Amino acid sequence: MNITNDLLSLVGLNMLSGLAVRKKHLLLQHFSSPQKAWEAKRKELERVDGLQRDDVELILSSKKRLDPKKEIKRAEKEAVKIVTFQDNNYPAALSMISDPPLVLYVRGEIKEQDRLSVGIVGSRMASDYGRRVTKEFVSELGRAGFTIVSGLAKGIDAEAHRTALNVSARTLAVLGCGIDIIYPTENKRLFSEIPSIGAIISEFPFGTNPSKENFPQRNRIIAGLSLGIVVIEAAERSGALITARLAIEEGREVFAVPGPITSSLSCGTNKLIKDGAKIISSCYEIIEELGPMIEKVMEE
Repeated sequence: MNITNDLLSLVGLNMLSGLAVRKKHLLLQHFSSPQKAWEAKRKELERVDGLQRDDVELILSSKKRLDPKKEIKRAEKEAVKIVTFQDNNYPAALSMISDPPLVLYVRGEIKEQDRLSVGIVGSRMASDYGRRVTKEFVSELGRAGFTIVSGLAKGIDAEAHRTALNVSARTLAVLGCGIDIIYPTENKRLFSEIPSIGAIISEFPFGTNPSKENFPQRNRIIAGLSLGIVVIEAAERSGALITARLAIEEGREVFAVPGPITSSLSCGTNKLIKDGAKIISSCYEIIEELGPMIEKVMEE
């Protein structure tokens, strides 16, 4: 891997945990290059609009202990690709969201055909109904040429990835932890199999443990990579609903599978439908609704 100054600087900026991605972009907008942003001194940082004093202190103290060159060398050793938002192979759809990740760690490969992606999300406590619907939708979408994007969580996510592999469809799994951490551990087999026919993706540096604040950040990537998000079972307070909200904010389509009013796992999906999400009962309805977006992507 050719370690350019820009690569080194972007990896370093990405490693500044505790500093919001939005503020990292403020740094890049203020300075003329990633290298100047990374090497900026106190007085220079204090002149960046939108940075608070605490942000400046965090940046300066963090840089003393961070080693982006070591991070890049580790990625090379572990056959992990580092893709920056300046690279030609950075996903075009993801580059257009409000605060795109500066860096993606990738096991496997993100391909041009992944522009036709559908996100499948839902409850970790999936019912038999939810699993059946997931298998049916993913099988049909996969055979129709769509890449399946999800978050490698228990329940619906795992079922989506597993079914995609079973029908030889591409699938992208987005993590809420470092790419060296298998979470949950029960998905170890999926973690090892997905790179052969898709990719494991993380925005987080090596060694980042899964924590609750990481998952909304992860969810924006799932939404950003997808033309539309399908929510299959979600409780009233569910991470899948966060993904749906983020998808709406980024102009993506949101679909919801209705469920029985007696099931707590249908509270979230039924509310989404009330709030305007498209109610669906087959994957063909998804494809039909996404038609104009598919045409636009194919023309680009």
